[in-house]
Order: sequence, then structure tokens, then C-alpha cells
Amino acid sequence: MSSAFLIDRSLIRVSGTGATDFLQNLITPDLDSLPEGEARAGALLTPQGKIMFEFLIWRSDDGYVLETGSDQQDQLLRRLTMYKLRAPVQLTADEQPGVSVFWDETAPAGAVKDSHFSKAGVDLYRMPGTSSAQDASSYHQLRVAHGIVVAGLDYQLQDAFPHDVLMDVNEGVSFRKGCFVGQEVVSRMKHRGTARRRVVTVTADTDLPDSGTEILAAGKPLGVLGTVCGKQGLAIIRTDRAADAMASDADITAGSAAVTVALPAWSGLSFPAADPAVSSED
Repeated sequence: MSSAFLIDRSLIRVSGTGATDFLQNLITPDLDSLPEGEARAGALLTPQGKIMFEFLIWRSDDGYVLETGSDQQDQLLRRLTMYKLRAPVQLTADEQPGVSVFWDETAPAGAVKDSHFSKAGVDLYRMPGTSSAQDASSYHQLRVAHGIVVAGLDYQLQDAFPHDVLMDVNEGVSFRKGCFVGQEVVSRMKHRGTARRRVVTVTADTDLPDSGTEILAAGKPLGVLGTVCGKQGLAIIRTDRAADAMASDADITAGSAAVTVALPAWSGLSFPAADPAVSSED
């Protein structure tokens, strides 16, 4: 039995007869396909298609719950209020922060299953409130092992597209529903296959350097370390440059540590074919 309390997570509740239509026209996931009892990744994008706010969303008795970083709660609530106009929707922020997560055990009553982890083969559940386990380190180790990123820890808001953080393969963004903010850009990336940055797990034989350390391959920047847990960490990197480096046996480093990078197995993604002109170089 494993659990953790995430003090840095907070909730916004969206209720009212117009809640579904209101959110469906704004955010990236398809709410019509969201089952009861499941928490799904989602985002509110800029018009240019970058992630302005990220969250998990699930159904409640009277609408939806959005779980987001506590540092995003106030600004996300204000942004949603700007779009509300005369829609029959109520927007409220829970004053008490914190979300508990549970895995390797039966779901507690009232908990929702996190589809991030389900795709990686892990049954993890989330619910508001505290748990007996206050230390979140084991949860972050689980995230790192399965390539699941969080804004602020692994990337900066307004600096990443949904594809960069794997929302295109975890149902965090829908390419079949109607328009939403930033939809044109992310749809074009999907259909043209132009996503060049992806989440990877980063592994070394020794402890990795601190978060924020640049990852290099043959002198070219790939990305920077996000969450670090000992010898393993997360990063969002240029997969084309990583492919070229691996094809030419060039060292990939983070600080002084030699590292390997791998796309999460659950994503079904692979590194692009290396550029022959690059991989044939000495």
C-alpha cells in the first residue's frame, strides 16, 4: 500500500447546467468521452497553441473538478471567469489545498483513477484531502519512472505545446471534437507530424545533477533536466537531435554525467530516423 499527500495541488469546481458546453469549447480534452471516476489530463492553451494552464479534470455530482498546481489556481480561475460571460456556470476555488494519491491498493471511496498512470499500467487514484503519508518523494519517483510530467517541475507554462508533454497520446487533447482555444495550431502539428520535443526519462550510472541542468549531445542542447530522483529524471528534449546523437554514438551528458534517454514505453512513440548527414560524421 502506497500513498502521498501533494500539498502543492489545488481544486477548482465548475458546476451548473452549462458546465459541459462551457469547458468543451475552451479546454483540450473531450468531455463527452470522459467516463465517471476517471481523471484525465487537460490544458487551457494560448491562441498560439502553448499550454497556459495544465490540470487534471474529472466529473463531479454537479459538474467537474479541475485539479491544478496551487500556483496556478487563482490565475486559472480568473481566466475561466473571463470566458464565462453569461453562461449558466458557477466557478469556485477550494480554499483548502492538497490532494492525496494512492497506488498499489484498492481505490478509496470517492477517489478517481488517474488515466496518466493507467496508460503506464499503474492503478493510481486521487482525491481531495490529506492522507497519512505526508512525504511525496515516492510519488515523484513513480512519475519519473513512467515519464509523467508536471508544469513548474518539468516545464514552464507558456513554453510547451501539448505534444511536448505527451497530451496527444494520453487523451489530454482531442483532435476530433470541435474548436477550442489553440486548436488550429495543435491540429496542424498533429497532421503534419511536426512535434520535435518529447518527454523522456533520463538515466545515469551516478546521481544526476540538479533540475535545470542542460542536457547536451555533441555540443548541441537537447533540453534541461526537470524532476530528478537520484539516478533517474525527466526532461523534454529535441528528439531529432537525440536520434542523431545515438546514431553516431555521440555522448549525451547532463553536467558531468553521461546519460541515456528513453521515450516512455506507454507512449508508443519512437525516436525519428537520424539525419544521415549528421550520423555519418566522426
